[in-house]
Amino acid sequence: MKLTFSLPDGQRAVVDVTHVLNGGFAGRTQDKVQAHIDELRLLGVGAPTVTPIMFPISPYLAQQTDAVWVPHDRTSGEVEWGLIVANDGELLLTLACDHTDRALEVHGIGWSKNASPDVLSDQAWKLSEVESHLDKLEIKAWVRNGDTEQEIQCATLEELLPPSYWVDVLRGRALLVPGTILISGTVNMHEGVNQFADAWRAEMHDPVLGRTMSLSYEVKRLPTPIC
Repeated sequence: MKLTFSLPDGQRAVVDVTHVLNGGFAGRTQDKVQAHIDELRLLGVGAPTVTPIMFPISPYLAQQTDAVWVPHDRTSGEVEWGLIVANDGELLLTLACDHTDRALEVHGIGWSKNASPDVLSDQAWKLSEVESHLDKLEIKAWVRNGDTEQEIQCATLEELLPPSYWVDVLRGRALLVPGTILISGTVNMHEGVNQFADAWRAEMHDPVLGRTMSLSYEVKRLPTPIC
């Protein structure tokens, strides 16, 4: 599985994906973690036994796509940052949307994470270029239901555990190797916005270097099965 990321200097990083890992409940403060636990409890998802969590998912689920196919209407995205270990070992930062099967999530978070793709931007930044002002980076997501688009998530990266935390976790598990992609875990959703949407759009903005990366995709229903 190969993914290609465009860098601001015009270079392109081709990554042979070997491992994909999804972090979760990864807020930097316990009140944010508890808020996300409460958010998911409303969907019937039980509380984790430890935080943060990390689940391996099939490498082919890391995708740069404009369409996510789902079997029912209880799925949704989650805006996150992604850490990429490039083929040359360079650490890159990208934008991701972890699409999750909420109906399956009540039976197991790991199962739900393997039911839909992690949609990645086709852009990336060198982590070394943004690490000194990482907490100022802002991630946002919007959902479209019919003709109406609404913001559903907005936060700076200071709300999430930083890449350096996950670098240590990956190193300790011998997973800090070329081809590894780790998705950070998400931030809280705005109340009253329907997450079971027709489309998702997300951005990560760097106010210091004045640049933005983005992704967007449609959520499409699979045909009715014969069974």
